[in-house]
Amino acid sequence: MTMEQRTLGKSGITASRLGLGATTFGREINEEESFRILDYAFEHGIRLIDTAEAYGGGQARDYRKNYLGVDDVREVSGEMHSSEKIVGRWLKSRGVRKDIVLLTKVTTNHTRDHVREALAASLERLQTDSTDLYLYHSFDAKTPPGEAVAAMQEVLASGRVSAGGVSNYSGAQLEAALRVGRAFEVIESNYNLAIRDIESDVLPLCARESIGVITYSPLGAGFLTGKYTADRGALPKGTRFDVIPGHCDVYFSERNFARVEKLKALSERTGVPVARLATAWVLQNQQVDVVLIGARTQSHLDAALSAAALEFAPEWLDEIRAWD
Repeated sequence: MTMEQRTLGKSGITASRLGLGATTFGREINEEESFRILDYAFEHGIRLIDTAEAYGGGQARDYRKNYLGVDDVREVSGEMHSSEKIVGRWLKSRGVRKDIVLLTKVTTNHTRDHVREALAASLERLQTDSTDLYLYHSFDAKTPPGEAVAAMQEVLASGRVSAGGVSNYSGAQLEAALRVGRAFEVIESNYNLAIRDIESDVLPLCARESIGVITYSPLGAGFLTGKYTADRGALPKGTRFDVIPGHCDVYFSERNFARVEKLKALSERTGVPVARLATAWVLQNQQVDVVLIGARTQSHLDAALSAAALEFAPEWLDEIRAWD
């Protein structure tokens, strides 16, 4: 199946308008289910796969133990780096590496030595010699900007990375890095009807500097579907907020819960399901090149694919603008 393609800034890399986020692999769904999701996405034209060294059932358990003092089991596996490993095993078994735009990320410590070592470890888990996109997962204030830029330039020069980028940077942080040197051609940001910060700083900068824009969580990690209440003790078992409770800090606010209710009302009037409506709203923003979707079931993928085909009515946009 064909899908709209976008060239990511000056990177020269062309990717499908929808990308598959692999954060759930080995954490919320097992390997067999992950393979089914990957196969179905590939069959339907999704060619960008987003993963990271930090995504894993083992990491999620460690996060709750180390930061929340909760030592329990909520994941389908305790495998460390399970996302990269599952993606790597799928790429090898299906023989489709050349057809995939592969994106992975290094968590922190963006010094030359560490980035070089982290990349080598990721590539080993992914069972490939190179990755198309390599991103800094978040801003690291401990690494001087010059060192972070030099580290990315080094792995680019090695031929093991086609294009570098950043994730979860503010516009000011990305702009400061670009002043040091041109090592980053894409940015990956959280963007949905509840979190719209990038509209004021990241998107204008990317338009000026020809930086490719990838966004994630069009459904707010499931928040916008209305499955959650303000009661943190009543998080549905097995959901992303249950596995990683830190999501509550990002989304739980009076303003955001009000937006969920307004979205539900718009869905009821238009007859368009909430998930489809929320994803289509992100896709209608032409400054966004790729929208990453997470999926635990085939139906989640179907909802995203139908959103890509939805014609977003101008009056819906006008109504949503009025929410502010």
